[in-house]
Amino acid sequence: MGKQQEPMDVEGLLRFYAEAGVDSALSDDPVDRFAEAAKPKAAARPSADTAQPPASPSPSPAPPAASRPAPPTPVAATSRSVVPDEAQVAIAREAAGTAATLDELRERLAAFDGCNLKFTAKNMCFSDGDPLSDIMFIGEAPGRDEDIEGLPFVGRSGQLLNRMLAAIGLERQNVYIANTIPWRPPGNRTPTPLETELCRPFIERQIELADPKVLVALGGPAAKALTGAQEGILRLRGNWKAHSTPSGKVIPVMPTLHPAYLLRSPAQKRFAWRDFLAVKMKLRELG
Repeated sequence: MGKQQEPMDVEGLLRFYAEAGVDSALSDDPVDRFAEAAKPKAAARPSADTAQPPASPSPSPAPPAASRPAPPTPVAATSRSVVPDEAQVAIAREAAGTAATLDELRERLAAFDGCNLKFTAKNMCFSDGDPLSDIMFIGEAPGRDEDIEGLPFVGRSGQLLNRMLAAIGLERQNVYIANTIPWRPPGNRTPTPLETELCRPFIERQIELADPKVLVALGGPAAKALTGAQEGILRLRGNWKAHSTPSGKVIPVMPTLHPAYLLRSPAQKRFAWRDFLAVKMKLRELG
C-alpha cells in the first residue's frame, strides 16, 4: 500500500500567506503561467524563410509587430528606477526642512504626494511612543498589521520588540519608534531606491526634531539609510556607527537585527541581546 498523504495544514498556509503580505486572491481559478509564457515565445520564433533576405528587390511587407523581438531597454530608461527624481526629492526636502515641530512634520508628510506608496497603503505610519525619549528605534517600512493600525511595529515583530525592550528595562511607551518609509510597500516588497530617497528628508527631520541621544537601526536597510554603510547587517550589527543630522549633530547608531529576521532565525537572538545590552550601557554612559 502506498503512503497515505498527510492532510494539508490550511491554517499554517494561510498564516504564511498573511506574513508574506498576501491580502487577497487575484482570481478564483488557477492560471497556468507556463502555458502563457510559451505562447509569445512560439509566435516570436522566426521561420527559416524569413531569416534570409528576400531575393526580389521589391520591398516585402513588414512582419507583424507581435513577431518582432522586443528592442533592448535604453540605459536611460533603466536608470529611472534607481535614480531619484531630483525635483520631487527637492520638494520633500523643502517640506520636511521647514517643519518646526513633529506634529507639523506629520502633517507635511501626510500632504506629500511625491511617493507612490502613499496611494497603495491604507494608513501612514509616522511614529509611536515618546518623542522626548533618549532612544529612538527605526525600522525600514510598515508591514500588513502596521498598515492596518497606522503604527510602526504592532504585529508579531512589534511584540518581539516589546519583549526585547523589557529585557533591558525599557517599556514601549517610553521609547520613540519610527520607520525610514512611512507607507507599506505593496506585498511587503523591498522599497526602491527612489522611494527611499523621497522619504529620507522626512525621517532625517524627524530624528532632528526628536533629538534622541541614541539611535537603534532595526535591520540592514534602516542601518544603511541612517549611516550610509554598505555592509550587510550581519557585519554591521554590534558596531557603533554615527548619524549626522542636517544641522550637523552626530548621534551614535547601533545597527541590530530586525525582529522579523529573529522570528525566522531564533538562534540569532543572542546577537541581538548583545546589541541591546550595548545600547543599555551607552544610555548609562550618556546619562
